[in-house]
Amino acid sequence: MYGGKTLFAQLMDFVPWTTFSKIVARYSGDHRVRRLSCGEQYRAMAFAQLTYRESLRDIETCLSVQVSKLYHMGFREPVRRSTLADANETRDWRIHAELAQRLIIQARKFYADDSLGLELTNTAYALDSTTIDLCLSVFPWAHFRATKAAVKMHTLLDLRGNIPSFIHVSDGKLHDVHALDLLLPEAGAIYVMDRAYVDFTRLHAFNLAGAFFVTRAKSNMDAHRVYSAPTDRTTGIVCDQTIALDGHYTSRIYPEHLRRIRFRDPESGKTLVFITNQFGLPATTICALYKSRWQVELFFKWIKQHLRIKRFFGTSENAVKTQIWIAVSVYVLVAIVKKRLNLDASLYTLLQILSVTLFEKMPIDQTLAGSDPRCDTFQITNQLNLFAH
Repeated sequence: MYGGKTLFAQLMDFVPWTTFSKIVARYSGDHRVRRLSCGEQYRAMAFAQLTYRESLRDIETCLSVQVSKLYHMGFREPVRRSTLADANETRDWRIHAELAQRLIIQARKFYADDSLGLELTNTAYALDSTTIDLCLSVFPWAHFRATKAAVKMHTLLDLRGNIPSFIHVSDGKLHDVHALDLLLPEAGAIYVMDRAYVDFTRLHAFNLAGAFFVTRAKSNMDAHRVYSAPTDRTTGIVCDQTIALDGHYTSRIYPEHLRRIRFRDPESGKTLVFITNQFGLPATTICALYKSRWQVELFFKWIKQHLRIKRFFGTSENAVKTQIWIAVSVYVLVAIVKKRLNLDASLYTLLQILSVTLFEKMPIDQTLAGSDPRCDTFQITNQLNLFAH
């Protein structure tokens, strides 16, 4: 793989370019394109993500000073910011969305055997969304509030490996609960989500599909107890009940029994009430599953801190979605490299190393393995670390 290539070129070798070419052809991405093919556009934007560039001018300047290495990085000629801006505005964002989805499928296979820290054989997902604020005058298409614009990133995170298995980018007005309509429930899988997703019509559809859900009960939920299971209060479980909904409409749209678990956190003293259609797992496991939902929050924080999605290189909907999907694909690509090369370093450490060595000509496995003890200085202890064990 090395062959005297730069680290950037070696990293790009992990991209399934044959698949990418088929995707580009499907959307006619390179039709009548003379400069900056879709592949070069992806490389330029991936370079921006990996080196924390803040603008198109940044990208152009940094690549222009390494003109002798551009060919070996996959560029036929220097990248001009105007050409890259046009590509982001006009090339279909779905090209990069489909590439990211292919990488996600590949990454999930690598992380399928990772431990959840629970005695659980089911696939477990965390569902949530994050809002990326924008300027209304610059992004008028991204409707959110009367004086604000925003896009929402709805994400279904596979808790084994913290790999996003589903992402939908919408304007800021799309309510979280509507993301459930976009999912195809997987039989036997467990979906962990917060109270924003409590809609009994949609949850009943999950139940009918053989999928399980774990969420928080709303304070105004109308239900009565059918049965109480014995509990050990030393574990924090106050009660473990089988309940039936009493609401005039909810009792009809969700006629089956539910399980209600009341948990008192011994550390904070806060009491949480969970509802689920999973009756086979211990109550402590249900509580631990909901706690693991925090991984999707960490994913959003990590993405916002370390990938370039807070400053966009274009203002159209196509340019914004292109940048978000390429950011996600870079995240997943480095996660794949981590597994393929059997690296112990955290994803944050790997990206920090890459950010300052992309133009170096050295074997990628040796560089990212951190054989030099000085590589430890790249890890900042107060940063979020999704892949630490």
